Amino acid sequence: MTALAFAQSLLFVPGSRPDRFDKAASSGAHAIVLDLEDAVAFQDKDVARESVAGWLSAGGHAVVRVNGAATPWYDADMAMLGRFGHAAVMLAKADAASVARSVGLLPGRPLLALVESIAGVRELAQVAATPGVLRLAFGSIDFGAETGITDVGEAMSMVRSRFVLESCFAGIAAPIDGVTTRVDDASEVFAQARRAQQFGFGGKLCIHPRQVDAVHRAFRPEPTEAEWARRVLAANEASGGAATAVDGKMVDAPVVAQARRILGSLALPGH
Repeated sequence: MTALAFAQSLLFVPGSRPDRFDKAASSGAHAIVLDLEDAVAFQDKDVARESVAGWLSAGGHAVVRVNGAATPWYDADMAMLGRFGHAAVMLAKADAASVARSVGLLPGRPLLALVESIAGVRELAQVAATPGVLRLAFGSIDFGAETGITDVGEAMSMVRSRFVLESCFAGIAAPIDGVTTRVDDASEVFAQARRAQQFGFGGKLCIHPRQVDAVHRAFRPEPTEAEWARRVLAANEASGGAATAVDGKMVDAPVVAQARRILGSLALPGH
């Protein structure tokens, strides 16, 4: 898997603001997402696409959120990305048909499927199982607007659980949770990111550089977790991979995998 599979903070930048691209890339976010969709006005779509192409051609690395497959800008977005093999794709309004179409147009390219509709959620299993999909991402704001479900407390718990379960079943990386709209309240960002981490998400979308540190703190393992993980891996090595015990509890393959995930996250920037 690419480093993008483990990214915990993914920072959106409007594709129409090339003056912000370098600043976003140096923000400490694990990945930046140059946005050609919601952050760009209709009349600015073509200029934004050219700006993103210019930055990528100069060697910039990013995910690019393309417009949904049903929009008049999708084909041009995908054609532009075809010129830059180092750019990953985030597909807006993803569902089974649009994901299959997109991976077909850019075979071998990592694709983040941003699922934000009822139709997309109903087809999560198909989306997650599509070869080429690296991770799912939850477009919680659009989903809430369509369904009338307010994303407060545990109101969307069932939906979030589905993202995690379908990702696990398909054998792809942990999904990415949606954005927090408040940019001036680090405690709210932290709380929502910690909730995502507890649900089993592997990262969170950000809309401002101020949110990045709070997301990193929320996903950072506690010292006791890291110490436990080290002891699990040491016990596993000592046993030659056979089932053993740590702290009176059995250690087998799933527990070892969990320990490796915990220690692997410590190697990410910001940790």
